[in-house]
Amino acid sequence: MVQQVNNNLHGKTLESILNDLVKHYGWPELGYRIRINCFLSDPSINSSLKFLRKTPWARKKVEDLYLETFY
Repeated sequence: MVQQVNNNLHGKTLESILNDLVKHYGWPELGYRIRINCFLSDPSINSSLKFLRKTPWARKKVEDLYLETFY
């Protein structure tokens, strides 16, 4: 088993990351910081999760913003 040394995302689900960011920034600011349609046009947790799970570059942007914001 590989240890997760210094991995601040270990144990965090994409849903909890997204919920934390929405709670911290709100949808409008999140859409400004990460310019993807699922944050700009009729945003919801479910539609955003669906998109982020299929789109590695967008998920990386969300994870990077999470790390910048909370660590």
